[in-house]
Amino acid sequence: MDLSIVIVTYNSAPHVEACLSSLEPAMAGLAAEVILVDNASSDGTADLVRRRFPHVRVMAETVNHGFAGGVNAGLAIATGRYVAWINPDSQVVDGRFADVVAWLDAHPGVGIAGLRLVDTEGNTEPSDRGFPGFHSALGHRYSPLTRLWPGNPFSRRYLRTDTERDGVAAADWVSGAALVHRRSLAMDLGGLDEGFFMYCEDVDFCYRASKQGSGVRYLPFVTLRHEIGGSSRAVKPAMIRARHESLWRYYRKHLGGNPIKDAAAYVGIFTRSRWLLIYDALGGRRVK
Repeated sequence: MDLSIVIVTYNSAPHVEACLSSLEPAMAGLAAEVILVDNASSDGTADLVRRRFPHVRVMAETVNHGFAGGVNAGLAIATGRYVAWINPDSQVVDGRFADVVAWLDAHPGVGIAGLRLVDTEGNTEPSDRGFPGFHSALGHRYSPLTRLWPGNPFSRRYLRTDTERDGVAAADWVSGAALVHRRSLAMDLGGLDEGFFMYCEDVDFCYRASKQGSGVRYLPFVTLRHEIGGSSRAVKPAMIRARHESLWRYYRKHLGGNPIKDAAAYVGIFTRSRWLLIYDALGGRRVK
C-alpha cells in the first residue's frame, strides 16, 4: 500500500461527502486506502460515510479523543508507506497524490510534506510556517500588526510571507489540514501527542521530527480548498479554549524554563483566550 489517507471527523456530515468524493481522482496511480475516524459524532457522520462510501474504512469511536487521538487511531490500522491527514472540511481541487509520493520517494531525508491550501475564494493560505515563539504573538495570521502591516518582520518570520508558494520550499512546520508523512516516521515518534486535544499537534509533530533530523517541505503538487473552521464552528467557545490550552502546552513542552518568560507567555495566551471568548459571546463574527 502506497498511501493511507486518514480523515478525523466530528459532526462533519455537512462537509465529508464533498471531501471524500474529491479524493478518488487524486489517488489515481497509487495503491491507496481511506480511513475515517469519527470522534463520537451525534449527526450520523459515520453512518452516512458507510452508506455512501463503502470502500472507506470507518472507525466509529464512542468517545471524542480529539484530533491527535483520532489520527493515532487511524495510524494504528494504516498500511500505507505514507500517511496523509486531510481535514473533512476540505476538498482536493487539483493534483495527484502520486506526485507527492514520487517526490518523497526521491528525497528520503524528507519525512513530512505539507500540501497547498486555498480558501473558499481561491486565495492561497499560509500553510507552511516558522516554529512559533514570542515573535508569533505579534505576527500570527489574525494579529492587528499582520492586518495593518503584512510585511512586518514578525509576520514574515512566522507566516513566511516572503515565500513563493508555487514551488517546493523548506518549512519548519506545515498545517495538519493537509499533511503527508512517512508512516515509519510516526512510528519512530510514537505517533501524535494526544495531550493536544485540538490544535498545535501538527506543530509539535513537525518539531519532534525536525529534532530527529527529518526534513519538512511544502509541496504544491496537490491543492485543497479548505473551509477554515468548517468542522469546529458549531463549538466555537470550546475550540477557542482548546486552541489556547494547546498553545500553552506547546510552550511548556518546547520553550519553557525561564520563570519570567513563562509568566509572560501564560498571561498573554490566556488573556487572549478570555478576550476572544467575550468577543464571541457578544456576537463576534470571526473568531479563530
